[in-house]
Amino acid sequence: MAGFVLCVGNGTSRSAARLFASSSKSGRGTLNLAFYSERSSSRVFSQVGAGLYCRATGVRFASRLAGRQTADAFFRNKTLVAAGAAVVAGVMAGFCHFQKAEMASRVIKDVEGEREILEKCKGFMSAPVTDVEILQQRKGDMSTRMEMLIMETQAAFCRALEEVDGAKFKVDRWQRKEGGGGISCVLQDGTVFEKAGVNVSVVYGNLTEEAAKQMRSRGKVLKGKDGKLPFRAMGVSSVIHPHNPHIPTVHFNYRYFEIEEEDGSKQWWFGGGTDLTPVYIDQDDAVHFHGTLKEACDKHKAQYYPDFKKWCDRYFYVRHRGETRGIGGIFFDDLDQPTLEEAFSFVRSCAQTVVPCYLPIVRRHLKDSFSAAQKDWQQVRRGRYVEFNLVYDRGVKFGLATPGSRIESILMSLPLTARWEYMHEPPKGSPEAEMLEVLRNPKDWV
Repeated sequence: MAGFVLCVGNGTSRSAARLFASSSKSGRGTLNLAFYSERSSSRVFSQVGAGLYCRATGVRFASRLAGRQTADAFFRNKTLVAAGAAVVAGVMAGFCHFQKAEMASRVIKDVEGEREILEKCKGFMSAPVTDVEILQQRKGDMSTRMEMLIMETQAAFCRALEEVDGAKFKVDRWQRKEGGGGISCVLQDGTVFEKAGVNVSVVYGNLTEEAAKQMRSRGKVLKGKDGKLPFRAMGVSSVIHPHNPHIPTVHFNYRYFEIEEEDGSKQWWFGGGTDLTPVYIDQDDAVHFHGTLKEACDKHKAQYYPDFKKWCDRYFYVRHRGETRGIGGIFFDDLDQPTLEEAFSFVRSCAQTVVPCYLPIVRRHLKDSFSAAQKDWQQVRRGRYVEFNLVYDRGVKFGLATPGSRIESILMSLPLTARWEYMHEPPKGSPEAEMLEVLRNPKDWV
């Protein structure tokens, strides 16, 4: 009885299989298979001792006859030899077809993946920060997928704002000599928006001690090599300051961070959120905004929205004023669970809400009239916005602590105009006082 080990080659359906037998010193018969491709005179498989060597894969194979039959006895059984040859040749032809199909499928998927990246790039505000060829080569890496997501988010939000305002964003590419760069899209003095900025940045290098200290203060255990912590960070961030005090300011930021430790392993996490800062309370606006964010969160985990809503209220708290910056939204940081893929999927869902959670509010108030006093109140609230960003905001502090950071892009979040009045307090029972009450006592909107 013969036992066969079948090998997959790179040949075609017309490839021929040659069976031959030889007798080993022990007298046991050995079945050896040599596989030739008609496209080439060279062997794809070669005999090595009692086994087989595949040149294409570098794998050794062996197939031995069971029992103590000699080679002569084996060949005398012509029926068995003929049947064995037919079976091996037929099965190998099938395997070759299967392997060709599998390889072709992989090639098609690779080409489709590269083509998909190219097609997406056509819709961006600018070419990605990372060279497109590198993104194609690393299309499966999380850093590539995140960069594509933040570029898509920037483009979708800018185009939506341009459609409402009528003005176009100025696109400003910049490079960081220490590694990476970014794309700042800014619209100033438009019809609807006084200042609108949507930034993308992809930076890498070694963490400064100050930046590492900030991370360790949040519980990160960072083990560098020779005192160095290589990192890669990327994100999209935006702040929109409208002219009309009845249209709220909105802010969002979604980011990804990788740190390579001394043993070569990587720590990774996501962070981000979207929050709304109105000058006047509008119940419908608040419900729409929070409801849209909750819907995105609920697709992944029911506890995300309530947890991240509370986190947002805590994070955007102006401690020296005893009030929040706005009516919140969601905020999260150091998200490194349940898995890399699931965390990315959640971030993608959140990023895809930035247009539907904000643009309907903008359109609703486009034609709202306002007074000089209402404009003054907007300026006072913007002063509070500036205070938070410069004193507490992690992104601003990290950017200012990172060598080579682009200051213009970091401070893009600040409004063109703001106002500080000494001991300002709105009249009791006024819409301004109602706004201040909500900021001092955050509430649930959905």
